[in-house]
Amino acid sequence: MPDQVRPPVLISRLMAFVLATALVVLGALVITLWSMFPLNRPQVFFLTTQMRPDMDIKLYAMNTDEKYTELYKISFIKEYIKARNEIVPNTNVMQRKWANSEDGIVNMWSTGEIFDEFTQTNMWNAAMYSNANIDVTCTVEFPPRPISERTSDKMTYTANFSYVCVNSDGQTDKKDYTIIIELEKADNDTIKWGDRTNNPLGLYVRRYEIDSGGTDPLDFE
Repeated sequence: MPDQVRPPVLISRLMAFVLATALVVLGALVITLWSMFPLNRPQVFFLTTQMRPDMDIKLYAMNTDEKYTELYKISFIKEYIKARNEIVPNTNVMQRKWANSEDGIVNMWSTGEIFDEFTQTNMWNAAMYSNANIDVTCTVEFPPRPISERTSDKMTYTANFSYVCVNSDGQTDKKDYTIIIELEKADNDTIKWGDRTNNPLGLYVRRYEIDSGGTDPLDFE
């Protein structure tokens, strides 16, 4: 019988290996590009060229799709919950963030009534003492799609999150919360210069109600 021509087994296996490797690399590139895609999203902010502490900023309606305003509101609610509840073991940082001043983030984003309620929590009072010693770290973890509309006017929302605290002894406590948050828009059409980046749309939390999870996260002993 005539000899049959067969491809070398080594070359055949090498080509199969190269092809498999190429497919794996291609798949990794596709996954990487897909995961980067959400970074291409609108961000609301003002560009400034000169510092003017005494200047007010004029607000105009955004000439864009309403969905971008909705994205901003959802981002605002998540940042508010984090600013109000997250704790780091650094007294100076906490006192600046929770301060009853124009620079305090929670105060900046709350109505007067809501901030007064915030100052009644156990943790706020403990952290604002001059000789306070904070030995706990608390973080806010959001599940997928944690914010949902509660009313048709798009000003009241339901927020879900997990509150995870670790003390100096390494003991961990985790609780799940559902919060009802109602927003309000500034009555006038101007905002303070200091709010131009932290609150450019002039939104404030006028209702912060715990729907499930027990007492306020900051009322632990």
